Amino acid sequence: MPTTHPASWNRLMIDRFNDLVALRAKGIDPFRKTKFVRTHTNADAKRVCEAALAQSGQLPTNVSLAGRIVSIRKMGKLIFADIDDESGRIQFMIRKNQVGDEAFEIFNQHLDLGDFVGAYGDMLKTRSGEISLDVKSYEVLSKALRPVPFRIAGKVDGITDPEVQQRQRYMDLASNPEARERFRNRSQVVWSMRSMLVGEGFMEVETPILQDLHGGAAARPFVTRSNALSKDLFLRIATELHLKRLIAGGFERVFEVGRIFRNEGVDRKHNPEFTSMEVYWAYADYKDMMDLTERLVAGIVREICGKYDIEYQGTKLDFTPPWQRLTMEESIEQAAGVNVIGRSLDELKKVARERQIDFEDDMSRGWLVMTLFEELVEAKLVQPTFITKYPVETTPLAKRSPEDPSVVDRFEAFVAGMELANAFSELNDPLDQRARFEEQVEQGAKGDEEAHPFDEDYVQALEIGMPPTGGLGIGIDRLAMLVTNSASIRDVILFPTLR
Repeated sequence: MPTTHPASWNRLMIDRFNDLVALRAKGIDPFRKTKFVRTHTNADAKRVCEAALAQSGQLPTNVSLAGRIVSIRKMGKLIFADIDDESGRIQFMIRKNQVGDEAFEIFNQHLDLGDFVGAYGDMLKTRSGEISLDVKSYEVLSKALRPVPFRIAGKVDGITDPEVQQRQRYMDLASNPEARERFRNRSQVVWSMRSMLVGEGFMEVETPILQDLHGGAAARPFVTRSNALSKDLFLRIATELHLKRLIAGGFERVFEVGRIFRNEGVDRKHNPEFTSMEVYWAYADYKDMMDLTERLVAGIVREICGKYDIEYQGTKLDFTPPWQRLTMEESIEQAAGVNVIGRSLDELKKVARERQIDFEDDMSRGWLVMTLFEELVEAKLVQPTFITKYPVETTPLAKRSPEDPSVVDRFEAFVAGMELANAFSELNDPLDQRARFEEQVEQGAKGDEEAHPFDEDYVQALEIGMPPTGGLGIGIDRLAMLVTNSASIRDVILFPTLR
């Protein structure tokens, strides 16, 4: 067992190390205990006591609680300590005449904020009205050798530096109870989405993270190496193509909640590693997926926030269905006053120049419409809105619109100026899909690093027949941002990728 501390430790850590040495000299090893049996969590203990006070007035006895010490107040022969577990905080009352001289002095002299203790005793209500554990005995369960500034209302702010919060998430969670609540709500987003989809007859599946070909989105992949197979593999940029293989194979309703990896920029809305939910529904189209998106997102918002209308970063958002639905070209006219419907490529280039929007000289009309939308409209889509009818060249996996073959039956859902969901009527014509893959290969040869590779196996899956299908992807992290009022995606990812 080490008897010295690292030379890099500061004075506060050395003091804690000395307390550890003193405890061990008294026969107490804070790291030896393997288990502690609690009769209640802190929150449960409070609820039981409040119920008892409302009925019999007799508070529970022989209670055992455990948690982390987050505050200590010493008053001669009496010590009050606030103890934090995952459910919340409760007060321990340690009296010298009850725990004994030695145990009292050990707590008084050698226990610090951050240490874990378990205690046995009876519940009581103090003269100030606080429900507390009157400690009869306690055990030291772990020693904190590194100090953490725990949040104490009106006294200590806890850890407020975003760099520390995101780079050392364990410090953030230990210091800030609201951080734990934020990630509980994120977990609830995933659980609720799974529950709703299973309730509608969808089956959850798992598809490969390591793939021979990346596909299903316009994005640069991460590349890794398989030593056993002696070849490079790609971390998936989407789950789409494997899920649609399952539809071709005979499943009719499938979904996956999975980690996605895209070798792209990092900002408040993007992290190279993120979580998406993709769902595919045979015999449905993109309009069905719009209805499903409303049910899922609005239902989750109401379940977690208690209502459809919430505040996000100072702006009121109303998720009450139905949401506004606009075609891409309609949205450009509405948001920017630019009528692009039926206008030629040269006319659109003139509009782009007038608005000082950069574009490539050889850009097609569809891509230029998409560029105008991204520059003039996207940031203005604050309330939940579906944007439909995307140019065909922008979406190589979607079915052409029967009314206008220059666009596809696709939508994206936008909220608070960011994309939340993407969906379309899936292309199931293998000949059209083959031709579009070939177009993507040509774009790649011209230097487009996000061009879709040719996936021969996927085309073969379509060649055995795939029914009309609706597909949908929802960004879990961005939905979590909305329901937790978080400004950055890094605030809802436990361990975000940082520079």
